[in-house]
Amino acid sequence: MSGIPEKIIDFHVHLFPDRLFDAIWEAFLKQYNWHIIHRCYYRECIERLRRKGVSVIVYSNYAHRAGIAEELNRWNEKVLQEYEDLYCFAAYHPGDDHALDMARRLVENPKILGFKLQLLVQNFYPFDERLFGLYDLVMKKNKRILFHTGTGPVGNPYVGLEPFMKVLDRFPDLPATIAHLGAHEYAGFMELVDRHPQLYLDTAFCFLPAPYDGYNLGPGYLEKYKSRILYGSDYPNLITPWEAEIENLLKMNLSPEFYDRIFYDNAAALIRSLTAQGETGESGLTSG
Repeated sequence: MSGIPEKIIDFHVHLFPDRLFDAIWEAFLKQYNWHIIHRCYYRECIERLRRKGVSVIVYSNYAHRAGIAEELNRWNEKVLQEYEDLYCFAAYHPGDDHALDMARRLVENPKILGFKLQLLVQNFYPFDERLFGLYDLVMKKNKRILFHTGTGPVGNPYVGLEPFMKVLDRFPDLPATIAHLGAHEYAGFMELVDRHPQLYLDTAFCFLPAPYDGYNLGPGYLEKYKSRILYGSDYPNLITPWEAEIENLLKMNLSPEFYDRIFYDNAAALIRSLTAQGETGESGLTSG
């Protein structure tokens, strides 16, 4: 396959209010020496991705501490009303007094696909009992959890394959998407798909150009799990050009079915299943 795909759904975008974006970019610089090259706020992010051919955007944000999720989700609801073909994994923090009540209200919005848990930043375990009510809710309401639960770019006690497997021991059918292919424990996280039918993974930040480390298992794993992998860019929080990861994926010369599935078909089918859309749905998502 050559050239940027004609049909793209980006399943891993970040949108935040302007002041939070500023704080996040400064934190990246301070903690990782990452110079974010696409410093653009939410409207410009959406416009730039549309110009690049991204027809549907799935974004997330997270509450880095207790007490801000509700305000952040009010902002999310406003942004979702502004744009078509825009979906969200909403913010959640188990330390908030009325977190589950908030979540019960949000899951009634068809453009909210579920909730984002950024365990590296939020500093709690995925098997924290305070999350069990949320897991029950998303399973009951046909929603999902987007987890940052891998050890990339760095680890802490709350992330990694071992703590995540403790969640699956209790909730084997948890509908979840594992960001960044589970980096850096790629094989372990990808092989979970064999035993847990509701798991997906996204590609965000895994196919950066040299000298950055990323996915290292070769084409076999990607082809084997192509029905459960979603393309994600991590835009705008990138340290390389937006096109770089797509170009690296294309250079792997994988099957046409792989590219069709990860760039569009898998995400389109998943969104239709989460929003009760038909074959084309309100957003015009096509089935192939």
